[in-house]
Amino acid sequence: MNNVKRSALFAFCSLGSACLGALLPATQALAEPTLYLGMNGGTMERLYADKVLPAFEKANNVKVVIVPGTSADILAKVQASKGNPQMHVMFLDDGIMYRAIAMGLCDKLEDSPTLEQIPAKGRIKDQAVAVSLGVTGLAYNTRLFKEKGWNTPTSWMDLADPRFKDKVVFQSMASSTFGLHGFLMFNRIQGGSETDVEPGFKAWPNTVGRNVLEYIPSSAKISEMLQTDEAALFPLTPTQVTALKLKGMPVEYAQPKEGAVVLNVAECAIAQNTQPELAQKLAAFLLTPQAQAIALEEGDQIPSNPNTPTTDKTHGQVEAMKQYLETAIAVDWDQVNEQRPAWNARWNRSIER
Repeated sequence: MNNVKRSALFAFCSLGSACLGALLPATQALAEPTLYLGMNGGTMERLYADKVLPAFEKANNVKVVIVPGTSADILAKVQASKGNPQMHVMFLDDGIMYRAIAMGLCDKLEDSPTLEQIPAKGRIKDQAVAVSLGVTGLAYNTRLFKEKGWNTPTSWMDLADPRFKDKVVFQSMASSTFGLHGFLMFNRIQGGSETDVEPGFKAWPNTVGRNVLEYIPSSAKISEMLQTDEAALFPLTPTQVTALKLKGMPVEYAQPKEGAVVLNVAECAIAQNTQPELAQKLAAFLLTPQAQAIALEEGDQIPSNPNTPTTDKTHGQVEAMKQYLETAIAVDWDQVNEQRPAWNARWNRSIER
């Protein structure tokens, strides 16, 4: 009902039952609550908006609006509005989710049947839980590798192979989880750890650093650099590789022999949000086999709920991820996040100068 008709009803009739009946549909429409969900934009945003969320919206008479951005973007927005958040639920890479919890930005997740189905390794304290599973390994340009006769990469140290001079594209450690993962694995191979990154920083300039064509702030530019054959080798996840392949990009995932790095996408209900009950319901829904089966089938998001059914199309992806996770390295995020500001400053000063 438009404003003119609504005004006319108020002006020309008393508030009897007939008039209330005419006004009721408009009142109900206006009363429909809106939830704001922060997550990655692009293909993930479209997947959830078009395929995953409509069932929840219909069942709960609610509208869910996605606020797109990288994990760092979403965290910054929620932090800026702490105490009066504009969002209700957020998806963050697991490492950044640890930071959000430390900042007091996440409510405790309420117990639910679907939460109980998520294995303990998929939970982050009491406030967050993995929605999809992933790992960071290596990806490579299949067209370029075939043309040059290069063997498939097998190690994180392939990033330092002289064959790939000016053909390595590396996401900035200061802004990208992929870049941070790649650096930490290189650092481990050099004898370092999450408490000692000196070996990695010392060895980088004369090894991987010599091969890097460009340090990019995120993976958004990878597609373009694959098309122009500027990028031969770079850190990436199997899910991101699948998304690129669906766009016709010449790319494959390669599992490093030293292990990939665990990279889950986690969710939490934002502390002090304006719709706490609905936010918890949305968080619980996104863990259901129903929701995760759609995300898997339509968007190659590997489910965190082991009860999620697979199809002929998706079964191989899920089984492959199980194998990757068997040898995957889990980062000590509390330790990393404590030191990361200093690492970022050093990276920007000595690596990306």
